[in-house]
Amino acid sequence: MSTKIHQLVDGNGLPLVTLITPGQAGDSPMFLPLMAQLRIGRDAGRPRTRPDAVRADKAYSSRAIRSHLRSRGIKSVIPEPDDQKGHRKRRGSCGGRPVALDRADYKNRNVVERQYCHLKQWRGLATRYDKHAIVYRAAVILNAVLAWTRQLSDTP
Repeated sequence: MSTKIHQLVDGNGLPLVTLITPGQAGDSPMFLPLMAQLRIGRDAGRPRTRPDAVRADKAYSSRAIRSHLRSRGIKSVIPEPDDQKGHRKRRGSCGGRPVALDRADYKNRNVVERQYCHLKQWRGLATRYDKHAIVYRAAVILNAVLAWTRQLSDTP
């Protein structure tokens, strides 16, 4: 059985939340479960569950995701796919307003792609040799722990 990695990463590319799903599962439906598990510890008080912004590619441009982010006051940096633009324009004034996209902020999305490239440097993760999802998830978590310790050892 094939498996797929879904991750939320911070602005430095460090993994915050990881989910492993069957390989045929889409990326977009996993966004809300990932956000539900997001907990960022603070020095004092409850952990933070709401990031300042979410940067994602066009696959995450859905009404459900955008409304979820809007209801929580999270800035959405997700471009609108051409087919959604066409549907909106065809509906005319009933189609709603165009999606606002901060192009300068969207350029920082490469941090996410670099994290996935870093994950795929591990041959076992790239080729999915493990038969059991729990073993595969353990390798993903180990990769995340190494990324965090590397970050902590690089800071002065």
